[in-house]
Amino acid sequence: MGMKVLITGAGGMVGRALAGHCRALGDEVAAFGRAELDITDERAVRDAFGRVRPDASINCAAWTDVDGCELDPQRAFLVNSQGVEILAAASRLAGASFVTVSTDYVFDGGKAEGFYTQRDDPHPLSAYGASKLEGERRAQIASARTVVARSGWIFGPGGRNFLAQVVGRARRGELLRAISDSYGTPTYAADLAARLRELAGLDLPGVYHVVNSGEGASYEGFAREAAVAAGAPDARVEVVSTDSLKRLAPRPRNSRLRCLLSEAIGLAPLRDWREALREFAAPTGEQGRET
Repeated sequence: MGMKVLITGAGGMVGRALAGHCRALGDEVAAFGRAELDITDERAVRDAFGRVRPDASINCAAWTDVDGCELDPQRAFLVNSQGVEILAAASRLAGASFVTVSTDYVFDGGKAEGFYTQRDDPHPLSAYGASKLEGERRAQIASARTVVARSGWIFGPGGRNFLAQVVGRARRGELLRAISDSYGTPTYAADLAARLRELAGLDLPGVYHVVNSGEGASYEGFAREAAVAAGAPDARVEVVSTDSLKRLAPRPRNSRLRCLLSEAIGLAPLRDWREALREFAAPTGEQGRET
């Protein structure tokens, strides 16, 4: 049966995919982008929840500029921590379940091999990671019906990050500069969106790691797979190291995720990221449009 779902961050890659997925399921969707609802404005948030009266609220809003957060940690914590707390509290008052998207950057990447699970203690390296972790904790305090969905390395239509744009760049014959010594678990926005809706419907609070299946990849590995999927196997890939980029905020070298809780409650693993990448890169259809 359809639900009444309130979505924040609906203008972003995941938020758009989520709104479309929920509508396809027959949900009544109230989707708010940043211009329609500032999640740090407590009164505006409460008014929105009062009007919509949702069964579930799913938060895709965040400030994800990692280096920007490092320069302005106050703003990072305002959006990624306080804003999430405000949403969780409003969800509780409205009698709605609450799902919020968090990040693999809550981990420091010091695990040389393997995946981070819920058994691993978070230890963020950056202001961005710290603000997202604080948002997780505040939300769980504000509402006992909070689901935290950690994800990372997200790609999909309309995305502005390297992973989302590499298919189009490969097709255009552009040089692809890709990091070879940082690893994560690529996640397709459409698959993440479907799992977020599933978690909202299940209403089983906890911390979930939501990523596509597979052994993960480096940025270089993803770029080469994307070039093949785009029909440009001879695309030029320039390999660079993490340190050579001299970015302001530190990033985890290994942020691959795996979920223990999903398996425990019988949720099927998401498909392999390579399969999802081929769908994203398909030359026809809505999912194949260049970003």
